[in-house]
Amino acid sequence: DVERLLGACDATTVGGLRDHAMMLLMARLGLRNGDVARLRLSDISWADATFSVRGKGRRLVRMPLPQEVGDGVLRWITGGRPDCDDDHVFLRLRAPYGPLGTPAINNVVVRAAKRAALDVPGVGPHLLRHSVATTLVNEGVSLPAIGALLRHQSLDTTIIYAKVDASLLGSIARPWPTEV
Repeated sequence: DVERLLGACDATTVGGLRDHAMMLLMARLGLRNGDVARLRLSDISWADATFSVRGKGRRLVRMPLPQEVGDGVLRWITGGRPDCDDDHVFLRLRAPYGPLGTPAINNVVVRAAKRAALDVPGVGPHLLRHSVATTLVNEGVSLPAIGALLRHQSLDTTIIYAKVDASLLGSIARPWPTEV
């Protein structure tokens, strides 16, 4: 479903380039829509493939910029981003150019889900964050590593995000001891 959602962005349009880049950040790195809204050009270090995120509590964290995500952001910056003085990476597509707010980013994801014909209740940026955690759990990544990526203060929060495949757990769980 995430791949269908990403594929619902028309890369031949300026809006599609922007929307695809934003959704890559959320779908691959679990960024919140506020993280995406606050991202600035000066936060990105292309030389070492990292970027800074100001998350909840305004904590500044340095994160890796994977090739696929960096390519998507670069396509937007070089092929569609309006030329203006605003340092935010993601801007409105019409003048006056300025940063997108979190409701606009939410709408981007909801509209892409409709184009992809995804019938998922509550689809939005937060669902992409959950999807990242779930995918990583299914790939065998440790909960502390997932928590570090999602920038959680507590492992309990990561456990909530990382929905576990019950059938997979059933295949590895030990049977409950019974009284003989």
